[in-house]
Amino acid sequence: MMHVRRSPEEIAANRQRYEEHQKKGLEFAPRALPAPSPLPAPAIDAAAIIHQETIPGGWYWSTALKRGEALRIDQGEGGSTVALVAWNSGDTSERLNLVDTVKVQWTTALGKGRVIFSDMGRVMFSLIEDSSGAHDCLMGGSTAASNAAKYPGVKTRNTRDNLVLVAGKLGLTRRDIPGILNLFAPVSVDDDGGFHWRGKLSNSGDYAELRAEMDMIVGFSNCPHPLDPDPVYAPKPVIVTRFRAPAPAVDDLSRTATAEALRGFENNAAMLA
Repeated sequence: MMHVRRSPEEIAANRQRYEEHQKKGLEFAPRALPAPSPLPAPAIDAAAIIHQETIPGGWYWSTALKRGEALRIDQGEGGSTVALVAWNSGDTSERLNLVDTVKVQWTTALGKGRVIFSDMGRVMFSLIEDSSGAHDCLMGGSTAASNAAKYPGVKTRNTRDNLVLVAGKLGLTRRDIPGILNLFAPVSVDDDGGFHWRGKLSNSGDYAELRAEMDMIVGFSNCPHPLDPDPVYAPKPVIVTRFRAPAPAVDDLSRTATAEALRGFENNAAMLA
């Protein structure tokens, strides 16, 4: 792909246009999102639990998820990054789109009250609980090459190969794998566009809960993040619980926090009509 050089005047005009759109978008946005969800995580009503799976360190798993159900991803012992991907189960050409998720909510800081969009402008997930607030939607996951460089001479598993296996079991190919959401990965971006790991990974017992806003297939990989500073490859198990979520309230924050979320849910309603 050819790089298009732009003049300083074009760059300045583009920035001004971006900042004008950003100002309009932020006028609707909440001035403050809720505080992180409390620790320890409250117990889920046993009658609401559909399935619980422990994903060993380095391994992967996938599950069907119906609209109105939710997933709790629980670190348990702490120190694990969990990569997540998702597809519309009725049409797998519709999938997770983190570029739009970031762009239309004007933030890379995904936390309680945010939503995660598909590439069709619909809402896939609402983030209804989150004790961590440290999630990476920009970097991607580990590969065989990145692991070989980081853990020389050590046999490891990696997120790219894990998700290729997830996709293959669903009749999909590596071209069908969307950008991944790394849960429990405190990545920041500096002014020059560089990625950095922000100190301590997370607390033991950190968790996030994602409510499904459409029927989906969700895939996970439990491998260390490429920027995780720990020189030892020793991912810990994580626990994923699928459960029936309470019906959202009329003023549910995920559905009302931004104009773009409102439009996303309108698109969902049109799909279901």
